Amino acid sequence: MKILDRNVYVGPSHYAHFPVIRLEVDLGELEAWPTMRLGRGFTDTLVERLPGLAEHGCSYGQPGGFIRRMTEDEGTWLGHVFEHAVLEVQSTAGIAVTFGKTRSAGRDGVYDVAFEYEQDDVGIEAADLALDLLHSLLPTDLQPDDFDRSFDWETRRDGFIRYAQRRALGPSTASIVHAAEKRGIPWIRLNEQSLIQLGYGCHQQRIQATVTGRTSHIAVELASDKEETNKILANLGLPVPKQRLVQSADRAVREAERIGFPVVLKPYNGNHGRGVSINLSDKSEIREAFDRAAEHSRSVIVESFITGHDHRMVVIDGELVAVSKREPGHVVGDGEHSIEQLVAFVNSDPRRGIGHEKVLTRIELDAQATGLLEKLGYTAASVPPRDEVVYLRLTANLSTGGTARDMTDLVHPDNAEMAVRAVKAIGLDIGGVDFLTPDITQSYKEIGGAICEINAAPGFRMHMAPSDGRPRDVAGKTIDMLFPAGAPVTIPIAAITGTNGKTTTSRMLAHIHKLAGKRVGLTTTDGVYVDGQRTVVGDMTGPTAARIVLSDPNVEVAVLETARGGLLRAGMATRHVDVGAVINVRADHLGQKGIDTLEQLAEIKRTVIEIARDTAVLNADDPLTLRMAAYTEAKHVCYVTLNPDHELVREHIRAGGRAIALENGINGSMITIYDHGAHIPLLWTHLIPATIEGKALHNVQNAMFAAAMAFAMGVRLEDIRHGLRTFDTSFFQAPGRLNVYDQHAFKVLFDYGHNADAVEQLCQLANRLEIKGRRICVLSAPGDRRDQDIIAIADVAAEAAFDLYICRRDDSRRGRGDAEVPQMLHDALTAHGIISNRIEIIVDEQEAIDTALTRAQPGDLVLIFADALARGWKQITQFKSDADRATLVSTKKQVPQTIAPEAKELADDTVPPPVSPVVMPVAEIPRAPAPPRENFSATKKTETDSLGSTIVRDDRGVFLAREAND
Repeated sequence: MKILDRNVYVGPSHYAHFPVIRLEVDLGELEAWPTMRLGRGFTDTLVERLPGLAEHGCSYGQPGGFIRRMTEDEGTWLGHVFEHAVLEVQSTAGIAVTFGKTRSAGRDGVYDVAFEYEQDDVGIEAADLALDLLHSLLPTDLQPDDFDRSFDWETRRDGFIRYAQRRALGPSTASIVHAAEKRGIPWIRLNEQSLIQLGYGCHQQRIQATVTGRTSHIAVELASDKEETNKILANLGLPVPKQRLVQSADRAVREAERIGFPVVLKPYNGNHGRGVSINLSDKSEIREAFDRAAEHSRSVIVESFITGHDHRMVVIDGELVAVSKREPGHVVGDGEHSIEQLVAFVNSDPRRGIGHEKVLTRIELDAQATGLLEKLGYTAASVPPRDEVVYLRLTANLSTGGTARDMTDLVHPDNAEMAVRAVKAIGLDIGGVDFLTPDITQSYKEIGGAICEINAAPGFRMHMAPSDGRPRDVAGKTIDMLFPAGAPVTIPIAAITGTNGKTTTSRMLAHIHKLAGKRVGLTTTDGVYVDGQRTVVGDMTGPTAARIVLSDPNVEVAVLETARGGLLRAGMATRHVDVGAVINVRADHLGQKGIDTLEQLAEIKRTVIEIARDTAVLNADDPLTLRMAAYTEAKHVCYVTLNPDHELVREHIRAGGRAIALENGINGSMITIYDHGAHIPLLWTHLIPATIEGKALHNVQNAMFAAAMAFAMGVRLEDIRHGLRTFDTSFFQAPGRLNVYDQHAFKVLFDYGHNADAVEQLCQLANRLEIKGRRICVLSAPGDRRDQDIIAIADVAAEAAFDLYICRRDDSRRGRGDAEVPQMLHDALTAHGIISNRIEIIVDEQEAIDTALTRAQPGDLVLIFADALARGWKQITQFKSDADRATLVSTKKQVPQTIAPEAKELADDTVPPPVSPVVMPVAEIPRAPAPPRENFSATKKTETDSLGSTIVRDDRGVFLAREAND
């Protein structure tokens, strides 16, 4: 078996609505070897290695179902076995995952295997281990040539468990995260340790282990300073042991003598019981103990030894919520077995595991245990008498094999009050009190006891899963403190997808929210914007960009443009959105990443609708999006239609449903909202600048979607109207989305349209506009599209019957020949009867745009489909016709001129502001040097255009150069 490809989905995808890893697995010759052909021994050995497989129900839905699949008839295929093995390998490390799915990838012997994970790198490591395990069980002649035959399952398994634990959240952090999930609070892991964000945007809270964003820094410093803590508590009359701080072994001995034996030595700022020595009764023990403590801290505390049982008391938000009686790791003699055997018996408890894998930790016979045994005159081979308790640890930490018994309901009220006072005295919102007393059920005032220390980050493990007694929901109490009842936990989130229009719609919606007074986080194709400022540059329409917005504590509303690529590559960043919209599903990117049909593309985009909780906004005029209504669990479905006679939408409205419809009136077309029987006229389309007086129907539809989503998010009608009336498609506000430049004697439309539907919308608009002169089109297509998709672009452009077509290619050819795409467009246009003198091939984008602008006459319309947006827009705004140059020369002779600031050279990766015509000397006009052009033919032809310039072409008519005749 071989892994060909891998995707890590961080959130909802077309596989599941939670994180999964998808592996493309090639079985190779093993496709012919289902489990029963491999023999029953294969199954038996696999179950012996992974006993939990016996509990997998698989398609039978009951324990044993998977084993039944493996052993009935011819069995099941190894791709399916691999899926279950990966899940069970993760389970050995205490990771609770159950979801898996294996499907054919469309090629013989190749499967898509998807499985749930908690930590991505751990899931990947589990897959590698599962693959090696399966290979190790195969007959030698079926094992891969590069398989390491020294594979040892037990060693690799234990190594994997440790690997998983190093990367997993600690038990306390994990318990808070799980408590948040139960309350529907989203979370984000902010680093590789335990820093967690709970909630989104401006309503987020943060924790690190059991320290919260509200925990006082001073309080943490005090709790870490055991000497100061002791003094503060003593000054309040709380019970504390006598204590001294020392920096040398000699001083430790002297202070111990003053305090009185026995004593305890511990590091000044230690934790988890590291370096602690108790019940020390002579000078030699103190010196040894000092050396151990000094390994963890330069300063060491000497304090009086308080007899009694060790208790941990947890106070959260001024309330005692849990008390545990802790006991160090130990064994109890039976008079028959050695200590080593007794340790093995204890570790066989299924609740014990490696590190934090399970609720209890295995006891280790290490140096500390050996030292304690030596004091008792024992070795690991010794057989202690029946009922003798043999302690193998000095401290009662669960992480070193200790146990915990819940005592919350039995604690004496005086002791409870003492714990609350102590934590408040230090100033902690969450604090752990280590309290020694002979009996927690009796008052310390009567039987004695003392507070050993206050913990600023107390562990929750012993309280959530005690060895004995009732579990306490300390994590839930933490969440209740951070998010009181009724407090917001997240921000309004909108996700927009579709083939065309999602960028403009996202920007419109963000603009509406901003004018309504909200700080908006926007992800889109040219970057991440926070409160209108671009903070990250690039195509940011995937989960990484969404996480940037959701993590920003300034953001009050999130608008997430969600593209096909991000959904296919990594899924979505958030489990739910408030409003999800699919604008349309059109032919684009087909034939890539296993998506070959519009139906498959619709399934990918449908994810946005599936996770919408409040409203799903769907294009009723697109059958593929219309069908998505059956897949949403949102409270509302809102249809958007340009057809006022849409039968389904009419019935939906009559049933009290929500819709946004375009209605014709005496003054034009009105965007109208229907909701629960109410009829709400919103805005005339000609009042929306982005629609070019209502003629740009695709932007009319985009405005309707933005209005529908804003309405669903509770934005006031006046704010929606104001947002739409002030949103235009200037390059500065929506680069490459129907940008209009009319500062020349001719009009320019500039757009990023790169599929047939987008090109058709722009071509239809070009025909709706009242143009006195000619119509010129600069046409292209991305090189990685299928041939039929490129031809379809030419087909819709041909229907618009432009007076001149200039066919070009993008800077990135994406696997195509230098002139391949423009030649395909040329041939397709010719096939539609466009005569050859109306079509030119100019390969380079800059040259093509320059030629179109140069050819344009007063009153003409130039429609440019661009790829390098900033560069192309700069060409348009800085272009000067020959007539302009002549005027400039004449002006220069009369009045000296300087270059205006707006005309200075702009970097290609910046968005230039819209500029007015700039008066400049001819000699100072910035012109990009023409790139070197390949000679396609030795034969050249020349011709003269309408401006008297000489055009040089090769023998195929491909443009090579243009020479101005002065």
